[in-house]
Amino acid sequence: MSDGLVGDRLVIAAVDGSEHSLRALEWARTAALRHDAALMVAHVLPDVSQLYAGRRAALHDRNEPERYADPVGDHVRSVLDAAPELPREVRYEALEGSVPEALRAVGGECAPLMLVMGSRGRGGFAALLLGSSSRAVATTAACPVVVVPHADRDAEDAAAEPSAGRVVLGLHASETADDVLAFAFAEAAARGTTVQVVSAYAIPPGPTLIIDSPFAVIPPEALADETDAVPAEREMLRAQTARLAPLRERYPDVPVEQAAVPGDAAGRLVTASRSAALVVVGRHHPRRRGPLMGSVAHAVLHHAHGPVAVVPHLPTGAEWSTDDF
Repeated sequence: MSDGLVGDRLVIAAVDGSEHSLRALEWARTAALRHDAALMVAHVLPDVSQLYAGRRAALHDRNEPERYADPVGDHVRSVLDAAPELPREVRYEALEGSVPEALRAVGGECAPLMLVMGSRGRGGFAALLLGSSSRAVATTAACPVVVVPHADRDAEDAAAEPSAGRVVLGLHASETADDVLAFAFAEAAARGTTVQVVSAYAIPPGPTLIIDSPFAVIPPEALADETDAVPAEREMLRAQTARLAPLRERYPDVPVEQAAVPGDAAGRLVTASRSAALVVVGRHHPRRRGPLMGSVAHAVLHHAHGPVAVVPHLPTGAEWSTDDF
């Protein structure tokens, strides 16, 4: 691995040695290759190693070895050494502090393209779909956070259709921040795949409404006045089309599919995650910058069958583009 890290394109993989984090490491490795980015493998040292480091620094004891035991770092190095291909630069970073605080700090300092982590760490309970550290980082990090689900979800999802490789974007036409749309389109452009845009609309309950019916995907050119869609669906599709116009112009080679569905947006995105390469959601309403994650992002993170990118609202003047990737 490289001792230095040159360049401004960076993917961070958060690892702890667990199988869940190694799945995230592999996802991050391929993402860095896809975006021609450097890879930083970040590991928060266990408490005993942090105490040793503090003791050595306080005592200035030259007889103590400079390097303390870091089995996670050694294991991850061996895993990457066996990989078929590595990004242009790779660096391992041992961090101190609590896991969420350390990862938030390195994500803020390095301004990475994304921070990738597993959905459940080494200490997670088997019944949990999302660990506390993953939830905390996804809720507060300054950069997009990609959460890769643990292997148990594969067993639960064995009957799902093969991945279509598309990027699924959860869109509230009037509320989702531009940063979220830009991230989804940039990721689809890097993958050479389609963006499937899913929006939900509210409708009054009726005796014939079947909420769990499959949703229809409609190409933009099919949005004619004579469509058979219900008025709420038609208006949602038109709002989608207007909101997506700048992104379609910016990324003319990215195919777009649009879907307007009744009822629960989170449930529809979870369903779509069964055959998606990545689901992209905004962290919260752009005008609500409190510490809480939005309900849709929260639900999708807990139940998605594939990787989920949670994208915060970037500071004024910043933007995602293919030049960033």
